Amino acid sequence: MRRLLAWMWPMFRQRWRTLLPACALALVTAAAAVGLLGVSGWFLTATALVSGALATFNLFVPSAMVRGLAFVRILSRYGERVSGHAATLLLLTDLRTRVFANLLRLDAGQLARWRDGDLVARLTGDIDALDSTFLLSLLPLLVGGIAGAVVIAVLAVYVPPAAAAVGLLWLCVLLLAPAWLARRVRRSGAERQAHAAALRQHVLQAVEGHADLLALGAAGRAEAALADSSDRLRAAALSESRAFASGQALALACAGLAMLAVATAGAAALREGRVGGAVLVGCVLAVAGLFEVVAPVLRGAVRLGAASAAAERVREIERAGPEILDPPRPKALPMRGAVEFRQVYFRHHPSLPLLEGVDLRIAPGERVVVTGASGSGKSTLLALLLRLRDPQAGGICWEGVDLREASLPELHRRVALLPQDAPVFLGTVRDNLRIGDPDADDAGLWEALRQAGLDEEIRALPGGLDQWLGEGGRTLSAGQARRLCLARVLLTGAPLVALDEPTEGLDPDAEQAFFRDLPRILHGRSLLLVTHALVPSGIADATWELVDGKLKKKPVRDTP
Repeated sequence: MRRLLAWMWPMFRQRWRTLLPACALALVTAAAAVGLLGVSGWFLTATALVSGALATFNLFVPSAMVRGLAFVRILSRYGERVSGHAATLLLLTDLRTRVFANLLRLDAGQLARWRDGDLVARLTGDIDALDSTFLLSLLPLLVGGIAGAVVIAVLAVYVPPAAAAVGLLWLCVLLLAPAWLARRVRRSGAERQAHAAALRQHVLQAVEGHADLLALGAAGRAEAALADSSDRLRAAALSESRAFASGQALALACAGLAMLAVATAGAAALREGRVGGAVLVGCVLAVAGLFEVVAPVLRGAVRLGAASAAAERVREIERAGPEILDPPRPKALPMRGAVEFRQVYFRHHPSLPLLEGVDLRIAPGERVVVTGASGSGKSTLLALLLRLRDPQAGGICWEGVDLREASLPELHRRVALLPQDAPVFLGTVRDNLRIGDPDADDAGLWEALRQAGLDEEIRALPGGLDQWLGEGGRTLSAGQARRLCLARVLLTGAPLVALDEPTEGLDPDAEQAFFRDLPRILHGRSLLLVTHALVPSGIADATWELVDGKLKKKPVRDTP
């Protein structure tokens, strides 16, 4: 609990202006609820006691108080719910944005530590579980503490012997019972979040691998795995429900004992004439109202196990931190310049050689092709060029400036990458293109499509630039999707374009057409193309083959 609050406290402090109205309205609601029960009990009892002389009893003041408190309770509760949920949603938005920004700064190797479904679960279900921290835990605790202090102070005036007993029972429900519940559900809460994440992972895998599961006869095993995760999730949720039922039983018992203590002590005071019957009944019902106010604390305590586990899972992403950082004082990079790989060494594992002293120079406007077997390190070359990873020895320079001495945004304005699995994002053609340049107008978008050789196909679509492409660009062919991604890269205006297996998945005719269009598409830009496909002659100014971690120059006509 302390670690959870310490982690979320900076966010609470940042949003205090939105949290304050919710707290104030919650206090008003609690005061109205306790006051309504107390005044109603006093009013009804006083009316009964003076039933023979109603002409001397002012009915209007207490009846107006009852109506007023009822209306205040209704309005303040509505305002509390609206403002409380609005504040909580703002907190979750801030947290989700912060975590997503941390994810974007991680490299592929760091992201590979988590499964896709697990990351989705952390960004959605885990962060959603944290909404209970303020609404169901802190706010009821604050309100219960203040309301209890006020009620006990009133009891100390009218029924002093009962004040201490009610105070002890109130502290039991407000502090001891929630602490016990939080400890009891800590394990089941963590299991609940883990099983919910596993459930999402099973669903994502089943959707993505639907055809393979059916073709290989593995659908039954997938269903069994999903059912097992569902059963485990149900068991964890059931354990939390049982704990909450125990807490409710304890709260009801404490409420009953508190009311009995007030009634017993009040009966003695009533006989001695130190308190009136109407006031005594009002005190008893005010105590009942107090324990109704404190009851939500138990709900929050049950949710704390899941919230703490969710916070820990989210904090794992934050603790990872980016491994690629900007230098304290980055050096400026000229917009155009030569790229040089100087004795670059890189291994994913010390015992697995990959790049063992690579030297390569790409002059401005030069088109360079790098070939090699699968797993030889071609894609790693591009990752190092983009500083998605850093070489373990040697360096990469842009016009003499080591990339590690420049800022990442400046580098990425000069080098644009088209990976072999470049995605078409869910949205329209316009949405996908503007990832490359958010400020591009329609003329610029059409020009990029023309350069990529896709403008005629897009004009033929019913929606043109506003045509909805579907998830993963399912409405486009593989070649059209690849050209759309290329147009997006061209919109960046980067003077160096890096292409990683750009024709993967295309038929031979589409592949050769793509390569033949490259000189026109690049229009004077530099090119680093890594591929194992047959590149037509005249496309590359230099061709290299990556063998045993080193580059070997090949005659251009021998491009495989």
